[in-house]
Amino acid sequence: MRRVNHLATLSRAISGAAAHQRLVQGAAMMSTYAASNSQCIASRIAENFRISNPSVARGVTGTVFFSVAASSLAQEVQAKESPPVEKLMPKDVVLYQYEACPFCNKVKAFLDYYNIPYKVVEVNPISKKEIKWSDYKKVPILKVDGEQMVDSSDIVDKLFQRMHPDNSVPDSDEETKWRGWVDNHLVHVLSPNIYRSVSEALESFDYITTHGNFSFTERLVAKYAGATAMYFVSKKLKKRHNITDERAALYGAAETWVDALRGRQYLGGSKPNLADLAVFGVLRPIRYLKSGKDMVEHTHIGEWYSRMENAVGEPCRVKA
Repeated sequence: MRRVNHLATLSRAISGAAAHQRLVQGAAMMSTYAASNSQCIASRIAENFRISNPSVARGVTGTVFFSVAASSLAQEVQAKESPPVEKLMPKDVVLYQYEACPFCNKVKAFLDYYNIPYKVVEVNPISKKEIKWSDYKKVPILKVDGEQMVDSSDIVDKLFQRMHPDNSVPDSDEETKWRGWVDNHLVHVLSPNIYRSVSEALESFDYITTHGNFSFTERLVAKYAGATAMYFVSKKLKKRHNITDERAALYGAAETWVDALRGRQYLGGSKPNLADLAVFGVLRPIRYLKSGKDMVEHTHIGEWYSRMENAVGEPCRVKA
């Protein structure tokens, strides 16, 4: 991936109408989030958010909207990763997801960065009727040319290996370490922050219920009962992971990641690697919630995050 310094070069590096629109309007990107559970379906929270302890639910919600001026775009945009030869690219990709799920967003960050078009099926977290065909009852589920893939990290590894058959080991020891850090630490500090107060819980569930796959009745119940439930659940999660100050934990995680960069544009050096995409993916749903805004204001992660937004570029999601 090369750095683009002039508009003419940029327009050649990024193909399609979306690139032209970005040049005219500036870089614009929106990632939405949605889908979670409410008090009336508290028994499903642990499953939906992959919590081993049923009393603790792990959820990540948020909405992302980011734009920069066209003049800044010309200087700082990173071209997306050029896809491998066409015969190695997946032809039919369908993602079964919750928009709010951090693991689903990890997969989407990979697909977007590698310019892989994909359809999205938003799963109703109550009935899960959209994935009744599968023995696997969690998300994400990715169908690639008819093959079912599950677990976000395994999905990314399989796709990477499929697209780079000559590279059997996709990541270095450093990359592996930080990908594990995302799953084992970073995601655990998010829920106590986005549900830290009643107002923040309502902020999260307002967007969830607007964009999730809920019926009208489920939407009403989830917004208020769900926000209340997750407010109390987040306190248990906070205790479980020995978090004394939610924001301090979030800021600490952000600074830990910035320190890991050691002055590099990305952990991968001149272009993002799989660890960069994982961190970006799980942070993307919360970026423009109060917790995400506070994180950028009080830490040094903002510049890296902006570079990642430009590098990942427009979503490759297509209508089903």
